Amino acid sequence: MVGDSVYERQNFGNSVGFGSRPALLIVDFQVGFIDPAVFGGGNIKEAVSNTAFLLAGMREIGAPVAYTRAVFDEEAVDGGTFALKVPGLYRLKESAAISQITPDLAPRSGELVLNKIGPSAFFSTPLISWLSKQSVDTLIITGATTSGCVRASVVDSCSYSFRTIVATDCCGDRAIEPHEANLFDIGQKYADLMTGEEALAKARAAVGRNE
Repeated sequence: MVGDSVYERQNFGNSVGFGSRPALLIVDFQVGFIDPAVFGGGNIKEAVSNTAFLLAGMREIGAPVAYTRAVFDEEAVDGGTFALKVPGLYRLKESAAISQITPDLAPRSGELVLNKIGPSAFFSTPLISWLSKQSVDTLIITGATTSGCVRASVVDSCSYSFRTIVATDCCGDRAIEPHEANLFDIGQKYADLMTGEEALAKARAAVGRNE
């Protein structure tokens, strides 16, 4: 990508590494964000399939798993400026079919499901306290969209000093160009980039060291 040498010269893109207590965060893989007729498109369906593999592996090692859903008030009053930019978000009512987590990644008992009204998984949710209670130090992030709610969640994860890992093939966007550009920028500033398979191998090794 143009400008790579500038980032290297200025010493961006270093690794945050992997800690000892990983968790998985799945951002907004809801029916409506997978359907191209609603908010989907691009490579989101493929990202869901790849996340299913990662999710199965994280469950196998007993890692904490959290989901977010973008869900808005029935009276269409809680979306703030986010919904001014994208008024269609108000279609995501609590009971609407498009608001539900895709069946391919259906949550299990004991896994956290959070509703949110902003881009970040951390904004006005108890995610930080839930992660802290379980001594999580490394957060693997997947979801949709890479340029939107995934990126916002990554920035906040970094701000809270979690070792943040973005599973590149487990994130999707409705257009490939913003997906690729945001992954590049995230990798330079906020998180380590790995495939889902690579992240799972690191998570397995970390959990194995704790046993």
